[in-house]
Amino acid sequence: MNEPDLDRFASRRSTVYGQRGVVATSQPLASQAGISVLEDGGNAFDAAVATAAALNVVEPTSTGLGGDVFALYRTADGEVGAMRSCGPAPEGATVENVREAVADEEGVDPADAEMPGTGAHAVTVPGTARGWETTAETFGEMSLGELLQPAIRYATEGYPVSEVVAAQWQHGEELFESAHAREAFLFDGEAPDVGQRVTLPKLGATMERIADEGADVVYEGEIAEQIANEVQEGGGFMTVDDLASFEPEFLDPVSTTYNGVEVFELPPNNQGLIALEALNVAEELGAGEHDVDSPERVHYFSEALKLAFRDGHRYITDPEFENHPPLASKDWARKRAEEVGETANHDVTFGVPDANAEDADTVLLCVADDEGNVVSYINSRFAGFGSGLVAGDTGIALQNRGSSFSLDPEHPNRLEPGKRPFHTLIPGLAKFAEDDWAAFGVMGGYMQPQGHLQVISNVVDYGLPLQAALDRPRWRYREDDTLALEPHFDSHVAAKLARKGHDVRTLPSGQFGGAQIVRNEEGTLSAATEPRKDGNAQGY
Repeated sequence: MNEPDLDRFASRRSTVYGQRGVVATSQPLASQAGISVLEDGGNAFDAAVATAAALNVVEPTSTGLGGDVFALYRTADGEVGAMRSCGPAPEGATVENVREAVADEEGVDPADAEMPGTGAHAVTVPGTARGWETTAETFGEMSLGELLQPAIRYATEGYPVSEVVAAQWQHGEELFESAHAREAFLFDGEAPDVGQRVTLPKLGATMERIADEGADVVYEGEIAEQIANEVQEGGGFMTVDDLASFEPEFLDPVSTTYNGVEVFELPPNNQGLIALEALNVAEELGAGEHDVDSPERVHYFSEALKLAFRDGHRYITDPEFENHPPLASKDWARKRAEEVGETANHDVTFGVPDANAEDADTVLLCVADDEGNVVSYINSRFAGFGSGLVAGDTGIALQNRGSSFSLDPEHPNRLEPGKRPFHTLIPGLAKFAEDDWAAFGVMGGYMQPQGHLQVISNVVDYGLPLQAALDRPRWRYREDDTLALEPHFDSHVAAKLARKGHDVRTLPSGQFGGAQIVRNEEGTLSAATEPRKDGNAQGY
């Protein structure tokens, strides 16, 4: 018998394989919800919805019904597509109205008012419920009501809180000011301890109503009124009409090829073009030709990413309001690559639409089944518990995605009624061959396109197995022009990068985003996740 090549599997855990389906998420209980749906006859889309709903309960610190949801997918019949379920600003939210309201609240001149990071003005229309329903009705085999049952059980019967989620929950003690929020998510005024069994009965009751009556209950009638009232009581402009008029949309992904592999991303208003531009510039520079452990590899990839961030944060916004140049084209990348040398470029304006987004967190899940469906699904309310507002007694914590708008009337991403903000959420999809597809993603605000760049390179340039590709130490370029490295990098890398002019920092691994990936390689199903969060991959 041949000895196994253990050096090839020098990861913290093994890649997971399955015969009928695989699920990769940031939380074991959610993965189990997805697997149970697959076992009951659902497909990958069904499992994605059930898993996302479960994450709303077992990881409520990063996602919820008050946020947005997006998907990239390849169906069993070969369709490649995207779903965007992302709500806009209220019709009453103009730059002038919000400036005056913020000025009154904070006692400043309206000309000096800035878009708040939390509170009522940061709330945009939530897209989650209708996004789930649209996914299930368009591609699934099971009803939305069936798919919500695992989440409802977790919410009403309880579950033990994991270490990572318990630590994140502490944020709610400071953020939540209203009785609605504190009653829904705190226990005697405190966040839960590690291992504490908690129930979320208000959220569970709302999910039961959605299961029985459909997603419209969130956008019309009593629940919609409670959402609108909560925002209006905080000084915001959302109305029931804003909620009722929202619908998800299907759109064509944007893509490029990287060293022979086609990579798909979401188009604006999402930041997927940043990942594609960075891949193109990195390919032009030959970044992936350097050794995987080398400082040269980090240098050229990070320099490519800087330029993509500069362009993306300048041009990306709601495409119905502003056009953008061909950021994903090879010609554009060739011109940008000319700006990269052997030392760090510090003449790059990051142009952050929202500083809150740099370290925001979210949940992303990936599912593949034996029919050929491959799905990357991302669901978030932006920064932790979002705006800090919880709508009445619904248990719905409302997102703060609107904080990404600018109150500068000249900025492309300026606030306008009915406009969708710059969005960090980007699921990923990759085509290696006609019958070889992967769905993937990396969580965490502006870490997301940087993570996509590194994961794709790990798989494409170095042929790493899925788990090893996620376990590789990561770098991230930050808004303050520093280049952060995980502690797992070899010590010489930081020193050599510093000699190339980079301002190098070492940060804890938790600041480099969790990640998930699944792959259907000619019928072989595999999945990986990694422990930067509570990552869990399961197959059956």
